[in-house]
Amino acid sequence: MLNALEVFTTVVVGLMVGVEFSVAFVMNRIFSALPEDSDQLARSHGGRMLGALMPFWYIGSLVLAAVWAVAGWDRPGTGLVVTAAGLLILSVVMSLLLLVPINNRGKTWTPENRPADWKEQMNRWDRYHYVRVAVIVAAFTLLVAALV
Repeated sequence: MLNALEVFTTVVVGLMVGVEFSVAFVMNRIFSALPEDSDQLARSHGGRMLGALMPFWYIGSLVLAAVWAVAGWDRPGTGLVVTAAGLLILSVVMSLLLLVPINNRGKTWTPENRPADWKEQMNRWDRYHYVRVAVIVAAFTLLVAALV
């Protein structure tokens, strides 16, 4: 049963990494190449759509990693899982303190009501997101290593 939990946790975190990596390095670059109103509208829609899903995915990933760490406490690799869980905690804290406030503003913007500095705010969100992606990639890598 523990093996199934380990694999399931790794897959869930890996899929989350894939989505967030895609947002950072594919979707936002596509959006930035669109005409100004389209860029902002796409980011607002993405903020609403992913903003509704990702909290469950981040918290769920953290819970799965914590359960794995507790259930496999006496097994090799537990230190890696605990460290990965710590990184997932960091990603949640970063999200709540840095990214969610910007996202909550951005998802309500339209071409008519967006602030003059909307691009600067989106660029700040992107920079924070790059760091968060690096953190969750590191967590995923540790989970994979713990499987070996």
